[in-house]
Amino acid sequence: MATFVLVHGLWHGGWCYRRVAALLRAQGHDVFTPTLTGVGERSHLLNGSVNLSTHILDIVNVLRFEDLSNIVLCGHSFGGIVVTGVADTEPDRIGSLVYLDAFVPEDGDSNYALVAEFIQRKFAEESFATGYSVPPVPVELMGIKDPADKAWLEGKLTPHPFASFRQRISLTGRYKQVKKRVYVLATGWDVGRTHPAYFEKFSREPGWTLYSEPYSHDMMVDCPERLAEILIASIP
Repeated sequence: MATFVLVHGLWHGGWCYRRVAALLRAQGHDVFTPTLTGVGERSHLLNGSVNLSTHILDIVNVLRFEDLSNIVLCGHSFGGIVVTGVADTEPDRIGSLVYLDAFVPEDGDSNYALVAEFIQRKFAEESFATGYSVPPVPVELMGIKDPADKAWLEGKLTPHPFASFRQRISLTGRYKQVKKRVYVLATGWDVGRTHPAYFEKFSREPGWTLYSEPYSHDMMVDCPERLAEILIASIP
C-alpha cells in the first residue's frame, strides 16, 4: 500500500480532499491532508508573518514527524509551489510528485509572479483591508457547477496569507531528484494561459506523465473518483 500527502491551494484546507482521501483509504492506502497555516481550521493562526516558507515547513514537518517515505506528494494550484519546495528540502522521502492543475515554479518564482497582471493588482488591492490576507474568489471562477458543491466550498473557503503568495521560492535543484512527475490539467473551467502552458511544456520533456481532464479547477471536489485513479497510477 502507498502513502499519499495531498496539499491544497489558495483559500482551501485539507478538508477539500475529503472525498478523494476516503476513496484512497478504502483501498488500504495511508492519506495525509494537512492544512497550511492560516487557512481552514488553522485560520485562527493567520497573521502577517505567515509566508511561503511557513507553508513549506508545514508539509516538511508532516513528512519528518510521521516518518514518511516513498510518498506520492500532490499539490493543487498554489500547492504546486509548496510541494516543489518540500521536494527540494526532502527529495529522498518522495517517490512521485503530482501537480494538480498547479503552478510549477523555478528558482526565484512566486505565485504572484506567475499570474496575470490583473490578478496581481486585484489581490494587492484586496489585501489592503487587513494588510496581510486575500479573500477568496467566487467559486464560479473555479468551474464548480453543482449547487451543493458550490455551497460547501463557499462555507469553507477562508482568506489566504498574502505573504505566501508574494514570497519568492528558493530552490537548490534537489527536487529534480524525484524521478516520477505527473501533471494534471483540468480543462473544465476558464483556464488562463499558465496551466495549459505547463502541459505543453512538459509534453516535450522526458520523465513526465500528463493527464488532460474535463473537470473544474477543484477536481478533488467534482470528480474525486478520477483523481483517485490518477493518484493510484502515480504510485512509484
